[in-house]
Amino acid sequence: MRQLRRNWPFHLMILPSLLFLVVFNYIPMAGIVMAFQDYKPWFGIAGSEWVGFDNFRYLFERQDSLQVIMNTLIIAVLKIVFNLIVPFTFAIFLNEVRKRFFKSFVQTLVYLPHFLSWVILGGILLNILSTDGGFVNRVLVSLFGIEPIFFLGDGDWFRFTVVVSDIWKEFGYGAIVFLAALANVNPSLYEAAEVDGASRLKQTLHITVPSMIPIAVVVGTLSLGNILNAGFDQIFNLYNPLVYQKGDIIDTFVYRTAILNGEMGFGTAIGLFKSVIGMILIVISYRFAYKLANYRIF
Repeated sequence: MRQLRRNWPFHLMILPSLLFLVVFNYIPMAGIVMAFQDYKPWFGIAGSEWVGFDNFRYLFERQDSLQVIMNTLIIAVLKIVFNLIVPFTFAIFLNEVRKRFFKSFVQTLVYLPHFLSWVILGGILLNILSTDGGFVNRVLVSLFGIEPIFFLGDGDWFRFTVVVSDIWKEFGYGAIVFLAALANVNPSLYEAAEVDGASRLKQTLHITVPSMIPIAVVVGTLSLGNILNAGFDQIFNLYNPLVYQKGDIIDTFVYRTAILNGEMGFGTAIGLFKSVIGMILIVISYRFAYKLANYRIF
């Protein structure tokens, strides 16, 4: 009690965040009941018919549900892999830059896309990837003689576009953690290697890269918890009915089935299924991070 009386201003400071968490995260959990009901808005939760696990059974019986889960896994895994490899490689190259002004300029330039919403970037991509005069297709036609590519209307090209655009948006921001790891490398290691006659390439391979491996393991393992999060904002702003078969993910599928089609019980069941799997993967990923890199939060 003595500590509570002494630190009450700090507890008061976190009160708004705590209220926000309760109102928008914990109270809505009561809606999970809808996953076990044939929910009708005019009857409400109390009056809707209880159907048990029928919504979950229906989830695994519907062909489009299984396709959506597969799409989510493919897109999410590609994003996780390349959003680890590209920032890792970029941080190595940027670390070799000796001119501080140019290094800072490049860092700022590649950070900027992270702070733009997918609403803005979606509009930009729709314009530059258009088959009707889009910049990318005009370059392909004029320089390489390639027929215009329907990037956002062909399923395979849509996946490619989603992954590449996400990498472009996030790799600069993702490189921060690797650059922070490199800032902690003892400069005497490079000096000793240089005295021994090691070239810059050998210094990179034997000092820089090994110094980054532990944090790469942590980032990679913690990313496993997001394996069912393929990016609702991005997909929602880029997809269309032509690419549903290859580009539809769990979150957009839930939006269409629950909000647009009114199948709220079924949509809630899909969301609950995703949340449970995500929680299990997060627990597993933290265990891996602790075992492989001695990373722990508590």
